[in-house]
Amino acid sequence: MPLTVGVIGPEDLVHKVVAVADRAGSARLLPLPYRHEDETTQVVAGARSRADALLFTGVVPHALADAAGALDRPAMYVPYNGATLLRALVELLRLGHDVSRVSIDTLRREEVLETMAEAKLPTDRVRVLPYRPGLTSADIVDFHLDARDTKKTRVAITCLGSAFHVLEQHTHAVRLAPSRHSILATLQALVLDTAGRHSGDAQVALGIVDLPPGTGVDARLPEDIRVLGGSLAELPDGRRLVVTTRGVLETATERFTRIPFLDALASRHGSAHVGFGLGRTAAEAEALARRAVGRARSVGPAAGVVSLVDDVDIVIAPDSPAEAGAGGESAPAPWPENPALLARRVGLHPNTLDRLRELAAADGDTGVTAHRVAEHLSVQQRTARRILKRLERAGVAVPTGSREEGRTGRPPIVYRVLL
Repeated sequence: MPLTVGVIGPEDLVHKVVAVADRAGSARLLPLPYRHEDETTQVVAGARSRADALLFTGVVPHALADAAGALDRPAMYVPYNGATLLRALVELLRLGHDVSRVSIDTLRREEVLETMAEAKLPTDRVRVLPYRPGLTSADIVDFHLDARDTKKTRVAITCLGSAFHVLEQHTHAVRLAPSRHSILATLQALVLDTAGRHSGDAQVALGIVDLPPGTGVDARLPEDIRVLGGSLAELPDGRRLVVTTRGVLETATERFTRIPFLDALASRHGSAHVGFGLGRTAAEAEALARRAVGRARSVGPAAGVVSLVDDVDIVIAPDSPAEAGAGGESAPAPWPENPALLARRVGLHPNTLDRLRELAAADGDTGVTAHRVAEHLSVQQRTARRILKRLERAGVAVPTGSREEGRTGRPPIVYRVLL
């Protein structure tokens, strides 16, 4: 059965994307248009039971859904690349417009200048407003009108439909639309990513719960593991075996950052160790689970570990650490002498840690936010939030407060990263 991909954006672009992508035949396309980008979150919520993945017609609705925490399945947006801009510039030239005096929103400044330089067009009078989270349609309109009034630009090139409908009443405006190539390439990447996740979600995950000797039967354990939606069995050595799937485990542990029942187990028994193994076969998963629980015992009186193939162990500390520093703050764990050990402990590539160390050094005492991490690593903000959470649980990132950055919604958490 083919995957169902919901296409989210303004009605005209949704119909264009569906018309182009339908010919590829790699997925069933579900049109999910909105009248204004402010409706993005409601549209995403309404598609929850109908779409396996989400394809956004541009970066703006994707960013709005991501900021609202609504992206609970694979999602990508169709980029408005340099070729799209070049096509618009050629058409403007054909119509006799001065393309040396234009204002452009949403696209990255470097991309705009590179595209125009390659076309041997002057760039000194080009004004660019790159997209950033929190940027509104009104902000974009104000940018173009200000560029017209103060910088004497002649054409406003926008990627946002709501801004275009306002701008066309005040100046010559052009609305960019994603190219056929961008649509097909993004859809293909999204389908492959979704299929891979579905395959991984069905992978068997085995867990071992190790409690102190002489504990006896824990009558509350079956209720504790209900969040994993799996079954519980007793091993010959008295430990308990939990059987679930990777998809359920990832969801219950918030992408391997916490074990919801670890605190309760430790409080009832004084210590508790939980190890999960994810392998290509049940036998491999069991061997990894035994390795994981052994590793958890070496971490401290209460800990969990998720062991993956390729010798990757993700250490999960309790939500309420047994040892705290002065004032009740968790005392940061020392950074291992070997960076590879820390990389394995938090489940990140060593190169990613190197880049995070560069970011922490560059930002100095100001600390870093998920937004800064997302920009520096070129990842989505929800991925950046998970990375910071993993570093926090490993003891090498400490939340120091929040920062007002002129955006709507909850102020971002600031972390002091100890790398």
